Amino acid sequence: MVDIATRVWNHKWKIDPIVRSLIDTDFYKLLMCQSVFRNKPDTQVTFSLINRSKSIRLAELVDEGELREQLDHIRSLSLSRGESTWLRGNTFYGKRQMFTPEFMEWFEQLRLPPYHLEKRDGQYELTFEGSWPEVMMWEIPALAVLMELRSRAVLHDMKRFELQVLYARAMTKLWEKVDQLRPIEGLNIADFGTRRRHSFLWQDWCVQAMTEGLGTKFKGTSNCLIAKNRDLEAIGTNAHELPMVYAALAKDDATLAQAPYDVLSDWHDEHDGNLRIILPDTYGSQGFFDNAPDWLAGWTGIRIDSGDPATGAETAINWWKSQGEDPKQKRIIFSDGLDTAKIIELHNQFDGRVQTSFGWGTLMTNDFRGLTTDDSLSPFSLVCKAVKANGQPTVKLSDNPNKAMGPDDQIARYKKVFKVGEQDKLEVVV
Repeated sequence: MVDIATRVWNHKWKIDPIVRSLIDTDFYKLLMCQSVFRNKPDTQVTFSLINRSKSIRLAELVDEGELREQLDHIRSLSLSRGESTWLRGNTFYGKRQMFTPEFMEWFEQLRLPPYHLEKRDGQYELTFEGSWPEVMMWEIPALAVLMELRSRAVLHDMKRFELQVLYARAMTKLWEKVDQLRPIEGLNIADFGTRRRHSFLWQDWCVQAMTEGLGTKFKGTSNCLIAKNRDLEAIGTNAHELPMVYAALAKDDATLAQAPYDVLSDWHDEHDGNLRIILPDTYGSQGFFDNAPDWLAGWTGIRIDSGDPATGAETAINWWKSQGEDPKQKRIIFSDGLDTAKIIELHNQFDGRVQTSFGWGTLMTNDFRGLTTDDSLSPFSLVCKAVKANGQPTVKLSDNPNKAMGPDDQIARYKKVFKVGEQDKLEVVV
């Protein structure tokens, strides 16, 4: 097992690039990329870094030269032969050759497109522009780089024993969480922590700890490279990016209202089984269910990623019942700001009523809260989102208005089209 503290102390970053592979990314990005490659390959998009935690002044913490060096390194990456073989020949969600030969030929030739970087008001403005299938692959690496460079900046002046004790405490903290989760019967949990991890080495350690500590209750990781290296299931389905871009491409309000369902219609044509998971909250979950076509009720389940999770689960259960579906045969994946107390609470509340799963993210792979002076390693909320598609702004409403994004006039328009009224503002944990 890697001695993480010693690696940090040595500061030999040239042998430790933050992103070391194009598949050091979340599995859902590859699934979505194939769907975009097939359905909307010529769409032009702009992605932008958004730091929701304004108190973390990244441009004052992270050296611009180091950031450019890491981003340039990512642009030099391409699929290795072993990575290509794994994607082409492995079984994902019970299906062999999940990725088509056409997509794999394109992916094997991919080099990520240029980036644009500026400093403004203590923050980095990092944007990516180009064709959707290429640009979307920047999201996870860009986030991983900024998160880890921030960690490295904080750790840089720590002495050797300080680092050993820090990581020992962090390891103990995670293991205590594993101990809390271990007794739960019927638990299904996976690592969703790539995008806001403390570091690659730390995420890899966390996944190994979860594998040993929880056994079959730990279902795998969203990180493709770690899944490959550790012989684990790669976990993931789809994200808000798809409906956000489809909606931005809509020609009028009627087409806009239909956009979230067009996304899932295209997805339906490609995938079945446990990949048919609905993410209903992009423009408000209640309205999504109120207007959902009947065929969606037959899908396997939903993922809840904003708003009050218990309320979201009850909304889904009521919808399934109204459609003549048995909720006990459906899966709900909780994935928003989870930690052990909330996981245990939700499992106890819904176990036996539905099949529950948990995608545990930042507070699994980056919980250094309380371990440093001034909480300088506490996780923060950093996202990289599609902000334009074919020149039109994208919008996300969410079930939590604190997660909404887009121009004010477009947010107002979308709320009208999707009939979104008053919403409770909830703290964005990470």
